[in-house]
Amino acid sequence: MNKILQDYARLQIKKFLSQCTESQQFLFKRMYSHKNLTLDIDKVVDNMPEEKLDWALNQCQRTVDHKT
Repeated sequence: MNKILQDYARLQIKKFLSQCTESQQFLFKRMYSHKNLTLDIDKVVDNMPEEKLDWALNQCQRTVDHKT
């Protein structure tokens, strides 16, 4: 995935996470930053490896879509 797409994916994930509950955000942290659960959610997204961005974006989108 090129840098522009990575940046876009990270931005969208952060946008979706801002619409999630605290417990949903904590679950995201457990999945993508299990060794450091005290990190800010935006930092967790910033630190994610490129290969996990697509799946995380899909998970976040489904979570937000399900709430509406």
